[in-house]
Amino acid sequence: MSTQITTAFVNQFSQNIQLLSQQMGSLLRNTVRQETVNGEKAFFEQIGSAVAQKRASRHASTPIMDTPHARRMVTMSDYEYADLVDDQDKIRMLISPESTYGKAAAAAIGRAMDDEIIDALGGTAKTGVSGGTSTALPAGQKIAHGSAGLTIAKLISAKKIMDQNSVDPSIERYIVVSPEQIEDLLNTTSVTSADFNSVKALVNGTVDSFMGFKFITSNRLKDDGTSRLCYAYAREGVVMALGKDVTAKIDPRPDKSYSTQIYYCSTFGASRMQEEMVVELACNE
Repeated sequence: MSTQITTAFVNQFSQNIQLLSQQMGSLLRNTVRQETVNGEKAFFEQIGSAVAQKRASRHASTPIMDTPHARRMVTMSDYEYADLVDDQDKIRMLISPESTYGKAAAAAIGRAMDDEIIDALGGTAKTGVSGGTSTALPAGQKIAHGSAGLTIAKLISAKKIMDQNSVDPSIERYIVVSPEQIEDLLNTTSVTSADFNSVKALVNGTVDSFMGFKFITSNRLKDDGTSRLCYAYAREGVVMALGKDVTAKIDPRPDKSYSTQIYYCSTFGASRMQEEMVVELACNE
């Protein structure tokens, strides 16, 4: 039987309605490119790397180059959250719950955004003119677990992969890891190492960046059965398409004895835009 609003009645010990420990909103939304779109599906055009031709003689014919084009498709999903607060519930409570319910609803939508982004980082991207081609993250963009958690060596490898792919260093780089990977870094870094103080500062929250990556700690990363899959990426490597940003409505419901309904909704989707800008790091836990 699910826990209902009756658990907050005044005969309970707590005198306030408190949110239980949870991720409050999206951690990743502001780390990726965001685009506002219309429709059930969104297409994003891409221009590839072109090659300049050296002129061989005076008055030579102008060369016509075929600029490489590509396309990515994002499928939009609708997310909703709603709950009712009965008038009798309000009478039995010490405070009105609407504001707390709203916070819980907004947090739920934010976590759903993070799930979409994480799926896009390591999942299959839909490419081609009509989005009919499935493009997986190549093996060359993946760092094996190597029977170890997150190490300095893995971070160096992730940076090297991006640099070799000519990822513009001016584009912000991020890495999303679980709490255990932060602990791994501290445990695998020697006290005498020059990296130790930097990692310790990262763990203590004094700094949030290391090895060129801004660290984000999330508990929503997937476990493939042997490893926790973490991701290093550049902002332009992933797009979040917003069909409808988070919308909130708090209204009475005549059909529900005029109970107050807290309703939140949003429409969005995400896709990996460039495989070269995403590196998967498998880490033992």
